[in-house]
Amino acid sequence: MIPLKGDTALNLSLKQPLQVEGRAELRQRDMQLATPGQPGTMPETQKQRVRRLAAHCQKYRGSVPRLAVLQLVTTLVPLVLIVGLMFATVEHAYWATLLMALPAAGLLVRAFIIQHDCGHGSFLASRPHNDFVGRCMSVLTLAPYGLWRREHAQHHATSGNLDRRGAGDIDTATVREYLQLPPLQKLRYRLYRNPLFLFGIGVPAYFLILQRLPWVHALPPRETWRSVVGLNLAMVAFYLPLVYVFGLANVLWVGLPILHIAAAVGGWLFFIQHQFEETTWEKAEGWDFQVAALLGSSYYKLPAMLNWFTGNIGLHHIHHLNSMIPNYSLMACLNASPELKAINKLTLRDSLKCARLKLWDEDAQRLIGFNELPATS
Repeated sequence: MIPLKGDTALNLSLKQPLQVEGRAELRQRDMQLATPGQPGTMPETQKQRVRRLAAHCQKYRGSVPRLAVLQLVTTLVPLVLIVGLMFATVEHAYWATLLMALPAAGLLVRAFIIQHDCGHGSFLASRPHNDFVGRCMSVLTLAPYGLWRREHAQHHATSGNLDRRGAGDIDTATVREYLQLPPLQKLRYRLYRNPLFLFGIGVPAYFLILQRLPWVHALPPRETWRSVVGLNLAMVAFYLPLVYVFGLANVLWVGLPILHIAAAVGGWLFFIQHQFEETTWEKAEGWDFQVAALLGSSYYKLPAMLNWFTGNIGLHHIHHLNSMIPNYSLMACLNASPELKAINKLTLRDSLKCARLKLWDEDAQRLIGFNELPATS
């Protein structure tokens, strides 16, 4: 396992400014910070800015048991009620079953965020309690808790590092890498990056099928076997009684739409957290943990209801800056810092434009679409 650099071990040798409405605006802001006529007054440095933002986020880390329990109740109780109604309508009004799959899928995404926070050790105060709740959530999300926790730690430790891609990432090639691929590999990459395939087929298949297998992950099979097989056995114990009571067909008719929608939504959220035009990628020698955390993660500004269902995971720049902040404290951290509200902000409309982005242009330092490649490619 690649060790995750701790949130307090700050590497502040920055090589580019933070985004505040854009890099040009930040340069203008730096000029304004210096007060003319006052000798010795210096603008805030990049290092000082990151220290200040990191120190601000530090105040919001740590579990709040009352909020954690409340989130569990407000997630699981409505999920059980809705799924119960879906089973009640599945044989007589399947259209109603499908309609209820939408809020059920939203609640499943919320359950996944709880599992996500447990993996970081931020949801509850103790490691055993986090592990217990995380493993319980994994029976619903179908993501092996131990495996996912380790792969996700690698994602945090390597996010934005061009030389350490491949652990918990959306596969992203550079322009040079893509141009060197043979035609069939180019076609394969284009298919993989097609939104209809990626979110409609790829991510749901990853959760439903690939997560059942210990041989297809970034970690060696001997390190994934226990987590994967343990969850598979737990799923049999949990879902077999439902099959006995309602029948296999009804369980599938109810469960598959929920899982498919939740996986597609979760895949999109993960995509938009790092796949936006002004994100940052660097070679290992120029990569910086804090720069990658802040510049390489978006602030996905969603309506309040969607924030509730997605556990505020759209505030991803804060999450990467300090992964020990539980999801129920992220909004308070954001609201207390106007500067964080301006970093890498994406609205719903903005995010739809990101679906066209496919390749990292190392020269332009931004993500581009296939249509921006030279005509000969």
